Amino acid sequence: MLTRRFLLGALTAVLFAPAVKAQDMPVFYATDGAAVAGYDVVSYFSGNAPVLGRPEYAVVWKGAEWQFASAENRDAFERNPHAFAPQFGGYCAYAMAHGKLKSTEPTLWGVVDGRLYLTHSPEVEEMWREATAEYISMAEMYWPGILYEQ
Repeated sequence: MLTRRFLLGALTAVLFAPAVKAQDMPVFYATDGAAVAGYDVVSYFSGNAPVLGRPEYAVVWKGAEWQFASAENRDAFERNPHAFAPQFGGYCAYAMAHGKLKSTEPTLWGVVDGRLYLTHSPEVEEMWREATAEYISMAEMYWPGILYEQ
């Protein structure tokens, strides 16, 4: 059950956040500038486990370098990056549901309704899986306003 405090906080964040376009929203990336720690985001949708990308198949999108395991995956991403990029800018989806920005561990992931979600740790991943749909709904109330509260 959502609390009144949560709802008021989320509504305030949405109402008073500066207007931003989706392409302007920041993406979480490692200090080396590689989004999703260099993992090929297309591989999350086409295999059993994500694979590391290679610098020779990299593109820059939203200020981060996205690396891919093959030219085919790079080309698929370039055709429609929103189809493959992780939700909430690649920040931890569970933390986002609680109004916090947190880094992620790219090997802790899930695709829900065709969207990629990343989490922070095995413990967080376990909690995330217990109520994924509820957490997604909660996180969407904070995103992207949370970026401007920091």
